[in-house]
Amino acid sequence: MSFLAQAAQAETVGSPLINISIFGVFVLVTMAVVIKASKKNATSAEFFTAGGGFSGPQNGVAIAGDYLSAASFLGIAGAIAVYGYDGFLYSIGFLVAWLVALLLVAEMLRNTGKFTMADVLSFRLKQGPVRTAAALSTLTVSFFYLLAQMAGAGGLVALLLDISDRTGQSIVIAVVGILMIVYVLVGGMKGTTWVQIIKAALLIAGAGLMTVMVLAKFGFNLSEILGSAQSMVSDSAAETVAARDVLAPGAQYGGSATSQLNFVSLGIALVLGTAGLPHVLMRFYTVPTAKEARRSVVWAIALIGAFYLFTLVLGYGAAAIVGPDRILAAAGGQNSAAPLLAFELGGVILLGIISAVAFATILAVVAGLTITASASFAHDIYASVIKKGQVDDKKQVQVSRITAVVIGVLAIGGGILANGQNIAFLVALAFAVAAAANLPTILYSLFWRRFTTRGALWSMYGGLGSTILLIIFSPAVSGSATSMIKGSDFAWFPLSNPGIVSIPLAFILGIVGTLTSKDNESTDKAAEMEVRSMTGVGAEKASAH
Repeated sequence: MSFLAQAAQAETVGSPLINISIFGVFVLVTMAVVIKASKKNATSAEFFTAGGGFSGPQNGVAIAGDYLSAASFLGIAGAIAVYGYDGFLYSIGFLVAWLVALLLVAEMLRNTGKFTMADVLSFRLKQGPVRTAAALSTLTVSFFYLLAQMAGAGGLVALLLDISDRTGQSIVIAVVGILMIVYVLVGGMKGTTWVQIIKAALLIAGAGLMTVMVLAKFGFNLSEILGSAQSMVSDSAAETVAARDVLAPGAQYGGSATSQLNFVSLGIALVLGTAGLPHVLMRFYTVPTAKEARRSVVWAIALIGAFYLFTLVLGYGAAAIVGPDRILAAAGGQNSAAPLLAFELGGVILLGIISAVAFATILAVVAGLTITASASFAHDIYASVIKKGQVDDKKQVQVSRITAVVIGVLAIGGGILANGQNIAFLVALAFAVAAAANLPTILYSLFWRRFTTRGALWSMYGGLGSTILLIIFSPAVSGSATSMIKGSDFAWFPLSNPGIVSIPLAFILGIVGTLTSKDNESTDKAAEMEVRSMTGVGAEKASAH
């Protein structure tokens, strides 16, 4: 029986009803949690960072919930199923990136700031221009990340409810966006954090269950899974990219020098991007001490590491059991691998549960991204730049809520445009923007006393501008079969991920801007920041100036 016939049969026994019912239960439960958590959301500290009231382990689970996005579950499983070894490179890059965050950023960031990344970057530099640049960078990274989640929502529901037309998928993306806005408006950071904790537990448990089921099907023999995956790929239709050796490197990034350079660029973006992601950095402010921030990251690494090991089994399991041809032919493309595998393993019930978990994943992550972006605008641009710090908590929270609605609307529009793209790839673009626009300035601010405002602005705007420019004129947007804009070709930059160019450029611009600057920044402020970042003394007084 073909998969289409199976899907039709599943639909007649109520598969869409089961999927929607399970998802509806999750929405109702989490909405109840959000409403309960929202009772204490009067101050900006409570709305933006939950008043620093979460423990390290709780925050670590929430970080895992924030980080393990639709890209991790749907995108990576699909990439491994289709490209094998090369797809697993996403898992490795996403995990190794946490070492950079743990060793260089987490504790110092928690000690120095209050609500947002810009608190740290502007601590000893000129407040207005640096906060504005940091807020623009935060909004841009959040937007790219939101694109990936929205595209994931469209592809997933297209598969589950047999919605093949883009209009229907666009309506689904809009519904996800509206739900996301409600979570943020009602719950703030506290409600969002609890949603992420619940979702992380469900996602890791669901992926673990499917991993055990795949292993059991092959007698708990990983070699058997790999051999079956290679056999299935060898029988694949000649025109699919999957008809290659999925156990060796090069199925996706082999061959030409450009392709290999693209792989290096992707790797750099993945490894350096996490330490510059605003929505991850903001999570460090939801714990009371730097020690708890460190514990958060250790817990997050353990949970995320376990999950990425699951993706290896799920990806190759999908290749062996479902087959790359069926995955690529499905409505969601590569992103359909995990749901199709769930259907093969446990029928409509497991498909409904896993799909609801994937949908919950999208909701939780977009809520976290939205509150980060809206907090950055309200705290950094409105309160600090426009109002010069002369604004009360109530007004700051109100502006943040208005911003959340605007961001939600923009994300819905962007998600409709990006629908059909591999979401692991879209997230990699967000990582490239974060690594280029944010990481150099964060590291220079924390470790280089001489660093100046000009260096910060050149680095942030140069990194942000060059990354966006190169993405627009890359094969990711036009000129290839998988481009966002079909039938157009204005690509002159050969690489899909610009990290190998834009990230070093941002580091160089930070140095050149500082060395050519005649401004002498406050040495007292630099010394105070150094002491605070190392010890945490005075961190509780950090505020907008």
